[in-house]
Amino acid sequence: MGSHEGNIINGNGVFGRDMEISVLPLGTKNKYKRMDSQLTDGGDDDSHHQAELENRRKTTRKFVFACAVFASLNNVLLGYDVGVMSGAILFIHQDLNISEIQEEILVGILSIISIFGSLAGGRISDAVGRKWSMGLAAFIFQAGAGIMAVAPSFEILMIGRILAGIGIGFGVMIAPVYIAEISPTVARGSLTSFPEIFINIGILFGYVSNYAFSGLSAHINWRIMLAVGIFPSVLIAFALFVIPESPRWLVVQNRVEEAKSVLAKTNDNDAEVEQRLAEIQLAAGNDAQKYKDKPVWREFLSPSPALRKMLITAFGIQCYQQITGIDATVYYSPEIFKAAGIEGESKLLAATVAVGVTKTVFILVAIFLIDKAGRRPLLLASTVGMTTCLFTVAFSLSLLGHGSVGIALAVLSVCGNVAFFSVGMGPICWVLTSEIFPLRFRAQASALGSVGNRVCSGLVAMSFLSVSRAITVAGTFFLFGAISATAIVFVYMIVPETKGKSLEEIEQMFENGCQSQDSEVQLGDVERLVQKQ
Repeated sequence: MGSHEGNIINGNGVFGRDMEISVLPLGTKNKYKRMDSQLTDGGDDDSHHQAELENRRKTTRKFVFACAVFASLNNVLLGYDVGVMSGAILFIHQDLNISEIQEEILVGILSIISIFGSLAGGRISDAVGRKWSMGLAAFIFQAGAGIMAVAPSFEILMIGRILAGIGIGFGVMIAPVYIAEISPTVARGSLTSFPEIFINIGILFGYVSNYAFSGLSAHINWRIMLAVGIFPSVLIAFALFVIPESPRWLVVQNRVEEAKSVLAKTNDNDAEVEQRLAEIQLAAGNDAQKYKDKPVWREFLSPSPALRKMLITAFGIQCYQQITGIDATVYYSPEIFKAAGIEGESKLLAATVAVGVTKTVFILVAIFLIDKAGRRPLLLASTVGMTTCLFTVAFSLSLLGHGSVGIALAVLSVCGNVAFFSVGMGPICWVLTSEIFPLRFRAQASALGSVGNRVCSGLVAMSFLSVSRAITVAGTFFLFGAISATAIVFVYMIVPETKGKSLEEIEQMFENGCQSQDSEVQLGDVERLVQKQ
């Protein structure tokens, strides 16, 4: 077994082998009950004890679920902006009389500007904590949304858009990090998917808002559409008084008792609390010793082999999430369906609602599968499905014309593309980025991954109309399909499986060359069970 076997933290935070109690290796689930826990004075006491354990388990699950929901509220803002702008831009074009180039800049600038929010978010969240960083992100977005709603000109609209972009970039990178750090191992994948779920909910709300307010005058409707985006951020102010700080950040700040208190609220039993606290302290201590006096950015410029593999995995999957064209599909759904032959603004916006509903429904499928099927199988299924649907969209637009068959196939293919995206590439991209890095690098590395994501999103969103004019919408989707095909190869060759491993164990996995430790974990469990018996 590994070097952590038999270690337990003592009162001074020092690990020793002379203790009688054995501790499971990093990330191991305690599948077996302690034998001494079953030695009770009578059946009534045992039943009472089991009832207490079950009550604590339910309370813990509800608390962690609430934390994941509140932490994900910022992502509603990103999703709403993406969804609502697809329809609002039609009326902004009419009201402010902007050009096609200005339209592309307005749509794409949010993703580009969010880079600065993501870069700042990593450093700020390390300094002030994960929780208050989310609050700052919501405040900045509120300011931007308010300015956009009352903007009298394109220039003022751009100022609001820039502020909104900074807030979104800030919030979108910190939510997965926070959730990954606070979640129990067994449910981390599902809970860390929540930000992507809330992005999809936001997109759907944006589409519905477009449809609901499209009947108003062009001077008023798009302003109301954008102003509605302020309301989710108001809930975040309440959330800040409910959710705790990340226990891993607290340990780094040497606030160990506070970290232990948070872990007691997010884990089922006291033994697991002590085990998780010991793992976090060990990982934080190792990082401090290994990278003493070395700034994080210097490690990024000259990474170790393990860190290099982590960076390639995270940065690559973040870029592939966007260069396969998902934001272009969502932002420009009306343009795509218009190219397929659908006419009339109401019909176009109704078709985009179908896309939003599909995207939201299938992200719920991912929640149930991500901790059961694993990250890699879902990613492979997702990229294969996306590639097929992207080529099918291109085929329907280029060869079937504007007939009913071509329209139906185009709509089904676009819906299929967002469905496969939501099952794998959408949520797992953020899950992997938030869980594969060591504690010292997690926030800033996640920020770096978010930068790659936002750059690719901005480039695709700002160039889609121009590229479509040059090589047609069908040609653009042939290009997206070809890029998606390379994503299949990337996932197969590079991305490891992280299901069922603690954050500290995943770090060890990369240090050991991404070799699976499942067999070691299971052998260790058996050895301890035999010893207890």
